[in-house]
Amino acid sequence: MPEKKIKTRFAPSPTGLLHVGGIRTALFSYFFAKQHGGEFLLRIEDTDKERNKPEHEKEIIFGIDWLGLDYGPTFFRQSERTEVYNGYLKKLVDSGNAYISKEEIKEEGQRAEVVRFKNPNKSITFTDLVRGDVTFDTTELGDFVIAKSMTEPLYHLAVVIDDYEMEITHVVRAEEHLSNTPRQILIQEAIGAPRPVYAHLPLILDDQRAKLSKRKHGEKVSLKYYIEQGFLRDGLVNYLTLLGWNPGTEQEIFSFDELIQAFDISKVQKSGAIFSEEKMRWINKQHIGRLPKEELYARIQEIIGQDITGEKLEKVAEIVKERIQTFGDLKLMKEQGELDYIFHEPEYQKESLLFKGKGDFALIKTHLEKAISFLETIPESEFSAEKVKAAIWDYASEVGRGDVLWPMRFALSGKEKSPDPFALSALLGKKTTIARLHMAIEKVS
Repeated sequence: MPEKKIKTRFAPSPTGLLHVGGIRTALFSYFFAKQHGGEFLLRIEDTDKERNKPEHEKEIIFGIDWLGLDYGPTFFRQSERTEVYNGYLKKLVDSGNAYISKEEIKEEGQRAEVVRFKNPNKSITFTDLVRGDVTFDTTELGDFVIAKSMTEPLYHLAVVIDDYEMEITHVVRAEEHLSNTPRQILIQEAIGAPRPVYAHLPLILDDQRAKLSKRKHGEKVSLKYYIEQGFLRDGLVNYLTLLGWNPGTEQEIFSFDELIQAFDISKVQKSGAIFSEEKMRWINKQHIGRLPKEELYARIQEIIGQDITGEKLEKVAEIVKERIQTFGDLKLMKEQGELDYIFHEPEYQKESLLFKGKGDFALIKTHLEKAISFLETIPESEFSAEKVKAAIWDYASEVGRGDVLWPMRFALSGKEKSPDPFALSALLGKKTTIARLHMAIEKVS
């Protein structure tokens, strides 16, 4: 292909939820085009009238927009280009490269006309950017169907014509399309279309090395699921880009713009990539830690639904960043009441103050009174987690850390799972911290 502006495309079918494998394909196509100053196009391949659904098309467009993949001023639908395909069909039949064949439809028990491509039965070799030179003997394909009728084109014909007319220079797509390539090259040659450069990406597999599929894995393969789980765009993109691609360095965490610069299609591996939601959650956590304060605060306030500002919001944000991997985790924490102690006095039975369910209430009272005496020495303006820890640590180490720190933490949060008592004290402030410790002393007195 002569040197020209690089153009790639993402061409999903609106027949189901947008698959994470499809998203990875879109990302690789987008990164490749952008780093070469090229263009990325979106094409909706909706020739399957029976399975297409408008809601799936909407989801595709929403997903691509959510990912921030600029596909130009518009997108294309194959269903709106039938006349274009019909013109090429007529030329193929008139030139002898295709012919109309009357065939029996098994399901209906009647004959119908289909259009078959006349296979020249030859060997085809093409260079794949991922797999190197690939050779197919097209003889085994026979004369294959390219249209149900002269007005109903099928996938292989439509995709070749679209790529030709949209001047697609590089076709980046999933490995399962590799077997489609020889048919499409034959059609390209028949209509006089230049051959694009192909790159077939490795499959995405589950931990049992089975293909990650909608049928087997359900909604967990869809972009929609991970958006609803509260993943960040950059976290999800970062993880999916590392599925089958390695930068060749130790770096794992990339921003979106860094990926555009770092991506190298020659470093895409041939073998399948194992999908791990656990690893994706870890990467997402790193991106939460990278968020600008204003965005982090806004997300926290939106989910918590409480009016917290200033220093208290900062302290809540620090606790949240430590404890969540997605913003879905924060939503779950709120729903389960794990953050109630921030806004309300905790309610609990005095037995909860016993470390591992054992101990003496009189000793708990002594330890909490001692803790209060240490806390009262810290000026309110210096009441930080570090200062609280420094004030109490030696005493707790001397008499038993669990016996001091457990009742203190439970008195402040009323929860079995919460930040440590030092972080809690800093979050609640000196006045509230001491007041809650006094309440605990009253319970055990």
